[in-house]
Amino acid sequence: MKKILGIVVMGLLWCNVASANNLKVVDGDTIILNGEKIRFSGIDTPELKQTCLQNTEEVDCGMFAKILLVKKIGNNIPKCISEGKDIYKRTLAECFVNGKSLSKFLVRSGYAFAYRKYSTKFIADEDFAKANKLGMWAMKFQYPWDFRKKS
Repeated sequence: MKKILGIVVMGLLWCNVASANNLKVVDGDTIILNGEKIRFSGIDTPELKQTCLQNTEEVDCGMFAKILLVKKIGNNIPKCISEGKDIYKRTLAECFVNGKSLSKFLVRSGYAFAYRKYSTKFIADEDFAKANKLGMWAMKFQYPWDFRKKS
């Protein structure tokens, strides 16, 4: 029942954001804004199909990261600062809502990781989430980059 409810809520939230702003949230760290695919630089969130284990309960942590981002954006239009393109030709950027970094919010909430391979910008935020056992830090999880290697 929980998974079905989560999917219904996600659908409602997605429709609200997409129709309001010409915005689509692809996953926890990727959006399409005005037709441009934007990958949040310096962070990595779990993949949509990725699950975590909280005690004995399986949690759709990848979907939860996406829902968290959708809720944080609400009806706002993110303002993004481009940092170039990645190898997949996506725009790499840090995006903000009401002057607040979406990347910092996701990492500090425990549903994104500082992507140390590419940046050191969000390490302090990750340390905060880890020390306070927030989000995925309160669960058993696989780092997204390790999950992608096995998928």
